[in-house]
Amino acid sequence: MVKPKISIPDDYPAVMGPSNAFKMLKFRADVDYHESLPPSEDVLLERIGEAPYVINIRSSVRFPAATLEKMKTVKLLSLWGTGTDHVDLEAAEKLGITVTNTPGVSAIAMAEHTLALMLATARDLVRIDAKTRRGGWPRGFVTQLHGKTLGIVGLGAIGQQVARIARGIGMKVIAWTRHANILLAQELDIELVQLDDLYRRSDVVSLHVRQTPETVNFFGERQINLMKRSAILINTARGAVVDEAALIQALESERIAGAGLDVYCQEPLPEGHPITKLSNVILTPHSGGVSKEALEAGLQMSVDNVFDFINGDPQHVVVGPKA
Repeated sequence: MVKPKISIPDDYPAVMGPSNAFKMLKFRADVDYHESLPPSEDVLLERIGEAPYVINIRSSVRFPAATLEKMKTVKLLSLWGTGTDHVDLEAAEKLGITVTNTPGVSAIAMAEHTLALMLATARDLVRIDAKTRRGGWPRGFVTQLHGKTLGIVGLGAIGQQVARIARGIGMKVIAWTRHANILLAQELDIELVQLDDLYRRSDVVSLHVRQTPETVNFFGERQINLMKRSAILINTARGAVVDEAALIQALESERIAGAGLDVYCQEPLPEGHPITKLSNVILTPHSGGVSKEALEAGLQMSVDNVFDFINGDPQHVVVGPKA
């Protein structure tokens, strides 16, 4: 029996290569694997070659319409992760390329990371740690989250997990979502509110919306000016959702108290980026969903999506025929 040909053109830093999912994949398929990012479209297309199935690891590798049109043999683009903003989905659908993703597998890891950023920012842990290491003994007041109001913007799988964790530590949770679900809100013991009201009332604002053309710069100067001066912003969604220049200005002027960020408009952050010079920001390298458990589950799902498609039972379809 001829093994299906699968291209993995972009596993850097390597996550698929060392995984159990990859060990199993090599037994079942003819895999063309690359442990580096393609430096150009030409290299990306060369790596894909005539493979009908592509597993995309890094969202920094983009698939615009012009690139998809040159992928003549590709039937399936299996994305590791939930985000699809790096793929022209409309073009993929027109070209008959099915796109799948791995929804939900990192929701708990992302929610835990969100909580970690909330706690680290509210308690000023990075600055306190640095001063203590230098021989200081900083004992200033920090913010307690219990009893405070968390505003969740976007109530998908991650937003829901964040709500559960926040309620567990005694926070009041309010939320905004495009698709209000009263029963879900009751189950989570949260209040659904209008967006401007959320910004005004929240002590912590946590962003969990997808990046779409409508959500680019979704949060900016106007939204910041609605917030309390004591409030903090958490963004584990996508960098482009936030007007970065407006946020930097707000943090420099202490218009808001601080921020915890896992995503940026440019990744990796370039050396000397203005946001790296601010002391009231906690920065992590788009690593919120990369727990060992979530990593393995997501990689396995990206592999399973290929074989489900081959077997005529496609799962987790973003565009293309559904099961």
